[in-house]
Amino acid sequence: MHDQQPELKKELKTRHITMISLGGVIGAGLFIGSGTLINTAGPGSIISYAFAGLLVILVMRMLGEMSTANPSSGSFATYAREALGPWAGYTIGWLYWFFWVIVIAVEAIAGATIIQYWFPSLPSWSVSLILTFLLTLTNIFSVKSFGEFEYWFSLIKVVSLGLFLILGGAIICGFIPGVESPGTSNLLDRGGFLPNGISSIFLGVTVVMFSFMGTEIVATAAGESPHPEKAIISATNTVIYRILLFYLGSILILVTVLPWDSSSLMKSPFVSLLEIVNIPAAAQVMNFILLTAVLSCLNSGLYTSSRMLFSMAQKGDAPKLFLKVNRKGIPFNAIIGCTIISYISVGFNYLSPDKIFLFLVNASGGVALLVYLVIAFSQLRMRKNYEKEQPEKLKIRMWLFPYLTYGTIVGITSIFITMPFIDSLRTQFFLTLLIALFIIGSFFLTKNRRNITKIEVEKNIS
Repeated sequence: MHDQQPELKKELKTRHITMISLGGVIGAGLFIGSGTLINTAGPGSIISYAFAGLLVILVMRMLGEMSTANPSSGSFATYAREALGPWAGYTIGWLYWFFWVIVIAVEAIAGATIIQYWFPSLPSWSVSLILTFLLTLTNIFSVKSFGEFEYWFSLIKVVSLGLFLILGGAIICGFIPGVESPGTSNLLDRGGFLPNGISSIFLGVTVVMFSFMGTEIVATAAGESPHPEKAIISATNTVIYRILLFYLGSILILVTVLPWDSSSLMKSPFVSLLEIVNIPAAAQVMNFILLTAVLSCLNSGLYTSSRMLFSMAQKGDAPKLFLKVNRKGIPFNAIIGCTIISYISVGFNYLSPDKIFLFLVNASGGVALLVYLVIAFSQLRMRKNYEKEQPEKLKIRMWLFPYLTYGTIVGITSIFITMPFIDSLRTQFFLTLLIALFIIGSFFLTKNRRNITKIEVEKNIS
């Protein structure tokens, strides 16, 4: 007797998908990393965020087009396989999985550091493992529990950032008693709009692209929704407003209110802004918001990496043991596998933070660009196929196809080849390239064994 095809339960509601799409844009990088970029590029960092945001909007439009035509928990790895060949799906699937299991470890360590602010005696490694374990439980219980946790994590981030935007706008307009409006002084009077030259903008774009990683999670989550088309269309149509409001709005307020060369930007620009209006316990408030952002990313990382591993197992690109789905429709083994790798990574941070763990973090640094590039190439091929064979499936269409698709490919490729010429990104470029070449090599070395595995999987589900 053959086993039934393992299926994931479609329990994510539209409100879950909507909030995941909203919160997916808001990561800890916005709250912390934005200060470093502003300190480097000055007010011109707005242009860096705008250009990177434009590329992400275009990529999300392409992903939305493919996802509405063929919703899949494997998302772009599935589309890469169909459009470019098995090697592309295999490579981008494992690269994306690698990126997120490292992110799980990084966010767990970051969460432990934040908690140590309140409880300094707690050892970092144990708190990291506990955080990962607790959020693993939410993912294992049901996909609905993942959705609920992510809903509330995202809601806290969205409301906090919304209040910050209102507060910043009030400062700029001079509505806060006792706080003088900065006007345009911080934008124009400290060396001009581009105090460090136009080259700083290009450096900023390269850094910012990594901050947007997570916007694509909605395409994966929609595969476990009863109404995937509706969820994807909603998320795709609102991505422009989300990036404009949350990212560009926040950066515009920060560079207007705070001097770009202030040392306070390097700790946390959001804390600095709260301190301007003398909000009690500003650091405490910001730490809570940061912890929420970190836990949200950790939660999403466990979900996304496990779904990618499950999807690859369906295609024979990962061991078939990761196909196991429990009675609640959860890929149990895939979640445990991702969790174990993250535990090992946390262990590496404890034993060798400046060598092994640093290598893993740097090796995952350029994955976002490769993922976005593959999405663009996949859409280019699949759009032509759908127009010939199934035009009715194109519920969302990429704007000005194929010109904007080509433009996006050129833009992302330009950013990627710029990385080795930037000191702070050179190591990430070469290590990401090394990992990518290793994965591509493993595809061809294990091709025969994977073909046998794929045949066995197909027999079991037939």
